[in-house]
Amino acid sequence: MRILVLGGSGKIGSAVAWDLARDPEVSAIGLMGRRREALEQVQGWLKSDKVAVHPVGIDDRDGLVALMTQYDAGALALPDRRSSYKAVEAAIAAGLPIVDMLEEYHRTPDPYEVEGLETPPGMSLEEYGEWLHRQAVERGITFLDGMGFAPGLSNITLGDGIRSLDSAEVAIARVGGIPAKEAAAAHPLRYMITWAFEHVLREYMIRLKVIQEGQVVEVEAGSERERFRFAAFGRDEELECAVTPGMPSFITSRPQLRQFAEKTIRWPGHWEGVQTLKECGLLDLDEVEVGGVRVVPRQVLLACITPRLLPRPGDTDVCVMYNTLIGKKDGRTVQVEYLMWDEADREHGLSSMMRATGFPVAIAARLLARGEIREKGIVPPEDGIYGPLYQRFLAELAARNILIEERRTVLD
Repeated sequence: MRILVLGGSGKIGSAVAWDLARDPEVSAIGLMGRRREALEQVQGWLKSDKVAVHPVGIDDRDGLVALMTQYDAGALALPDRRSSYKAVEAAIAAGLPIVDMLEEYHRTPDPYEVEGLETPPGMSLEEYGEWLHRQAVERGITFLDGMGFAPGLSNITLGDGIRSLDSAEVAIARVGGIPAKEAAAAHPLRYMITWAFEHVLREYMIRLKVIQEGQVVEVEAGSERERFRFAAFGRDEELECAVTPGMPSFITSRPQLRQFAEKTIRWPGHWEGVQTLKECGLLDLDEVEVGGVRVVPRQVLLACITPRLLPRPGDTDVCVMYNTLIGKKDGRTVQVEYLMWDEADREHGLSSMMRATGFPVAIAARLLARGEIREKGIVPPEDGIYGPLYQRFLAELAARNILIEERRTVLD
């Protein structure tokens, strides 16, 4: 099979390619991006003669479509909404099944901080999402939407749990990439960049939808803070989480829930610091005047804080998941928990975020290339990977030492 990685020069895209390169069933891997030099650096790191580089810009629609026709499936590892939607349109036009990891359900795009997202003239965001879905269905294309760590592993675990119950009432996903504990104390906000940080700040600032008492409501990102203890895999840590827009597909794919939210996990103190920055206006996008110069507060903050959040030599990261589901089975109230604690692979130079996000994307791309996900159109992970395919997916993760523990408890 031949698989194209869009955004192949980034950390997550390179992790996707790293995993694919080790599979004898994969005969060719394409790395697409704007800069040949960056792509060739990844190609050299991979040390595989399967890898070809394609310096094609996301705005080169004709070149992108032509490139996509040479592959059996595509994996999108792009940093923002503008790039992602352009790639999706091109893939549908090229007839290429794709998997995207972005924290956005493309069938229902949210209206906040659009990151340059362009819709066809006269088409609203809502109409655009449905138009993309119809185009994919008509062309018989599967677009597995939001399949990485979060969204992705959070979706398929809770989706499987819901299927296993007679009825589900509460689903809370808690997921996040954090510095290893010894590294956290050395960085502001007890945080370290493992993902496109500008996009992370967007996720901290927008409003998002959750389900409360059976109703879909909008809340502020960073609200509903919660502290909890993570006790699994030999760890016993106090962590904190707050609401973010990490798996928005559940709002429409699982409307029967009485309560649903996705929360991002951080070390204690992080969310309090973020709230202080928000209250001071340092995450705002409206310009202010400083000494006669117009500046954007968030851009100034990014310039100041980014160097302090980059990993230092020896710093590593962790990806944590603690999902809970409550519902009924055979007349009893049951709680299902899904737990994961994944650490960086120092030997191969892979951060935990690269592993926990890139490997699920690579596994999903293989499924698409083999035609094993049969649903067409924009398909959320919980509706594309289930049943025997879900069990195989977990086995593939376990083979990569990404372990997910399931716990079931009868509450009454």
